[in-house]
Amino acid sequence: MTTRRTRPAPRPPEGTPAPAELARQARAVLADAVRIARWAAADRDLGTTPLAVGAQERAAAALDLTMDEVRAGWDRARLAGLVELHGDTVRPGWRLRAWDRDDMAVLRGWVALFDAWSLIHPAPGDVAPTAVAEVVEAVPQVLSLLQLSAGPVLTPALLDLLQQRVAELREERCEVPYGAGAPAEPQTGSGAEEAPVAALLDWALEGLSAVGALTLERGQATLTPLGNWAVWVKLEQICVAAQSPAGNIEQSAEDMLRGCARLTPGPARAEYRAWLAARTVSSAVGELLAVARGEDALLRGLAFEALRMVGAPAESEVRAAAAEPSLRPYALLWLAEHEGADPEDAADVLTREEATWLWVDTAAAVADHGEPQLLLRHLDSAVQGTVPALLEAVRTGGHPRTVQVLVALAAAHPDPALAKAVRRAAFQVHTGGV
Repeated sequence: MTTRRTRPAPRPPEGTPAPAELARQARAVLADAVRIARWAAADRDLGTTPLAVGAQERAAAALDLTMDEVRAGWDRARLAGLVELHGDTVRPGWRLRAWDRDDMAVLRGWVALFDAWSLIHPAPGDVAPTAVAEVVEAVPQVLSLLQLSAGPVLTPALLDLLQQRVAELREERCEVPYGAGAPAEPQTGSGAEEAPVAALLDWALEGLSAVGALTLERGQATLTPLGNWAVWVKLEQICVAAQSPAGNIEQSAEDMLRGCARLTPGPARAEYRAWLAARTVSSAVGELLAVARGEDALLRGLAFEALRMVGAPAESEVRAAAAEPSLRPYALLWLAEHEGADPEDAADVLTREEATWLWVDTAAAVADHGEPQLLLRHLDSAVQGTVPALLEAVRTGGHPRTVQVLVALAAAHPDPALAKAVRRAAFQVHTGGV
């Protein structure tokens, strides 16, 4: 057994304001978002999301804001968890209800906004998405330098660090080793490559400034007290995660999820949070969805459990994943819960076919990793209500694991007649019969 070396948790930066003062600053950053969230919770007839033009006009008139301010405030309210959406219905988020009395709820809402800075301030449209993703992944190093400097840092110094980190990321991802085939092209140094990084640094600094994490003036950047505190919180999360008993922080997404499969839900969620804290949102979400696309149904379900810990910053990628048949039921459930549906009612968003597909996928996870008794209990969760109706739906559902699931179910079922019917259905699916 190896002993993992742990690191002491970082101490808060010297001069960090008290939580009450930080919460006051966070309330100021999100003041318009709170006003719009409260207006929206009262109005409710908002149409589509983003806000319909009519709703924007009503909000602008009621709150004495411009249309741009309304749109920006609405986006912030959603990302900070101040409002929850269920279809076209707006519900106040729990943070909005606690806004005036719970400083930590306010700070958690602001951190959610901080994590989503790249969504608040759209990237330049003429830069490749891969370059944008690299810069987003490299920004934590820029923030660390700003915190260590404990004061203003000139933009050229930040650009130099950003270019170095982007070059490291490109080298780490290079699939052709040096010396194999054609010589590798240099990754840095050309003006064509430096120009996008410089433009993206400006974009990143403006985005972080827009959420109140730093100030910009005279070619230099300075962390605000909120930004300083947020960087410390992230470092603390990483150090605590490094000392977690399960020790999954350094593992790939697949290995982390396999490790969490043996844990009960509470400790598993703690491991998800620890693993996520050590990564950028974009890379973590990408890794988890890549695992979800694999053949292991258990890991697919666990990947979406981990994505629930990400929240709003994962919404766009999860929404896109809903177009993939193997991920669609999981993505739709994730989106329903994210938009305010109670977990027990979220399954109502699935069609009967989607619910059947999910039942087979979950049964495959149970058959691969669980006990036969669990597979029998899983029968009770089928929407069809009877085994013959379930078999009819499963036979036409098109899930690639249908035969294996039916064979396992037949072997586990104590009723000989039902077991025979299940085996017959497995045979018909296998042979393509009716």
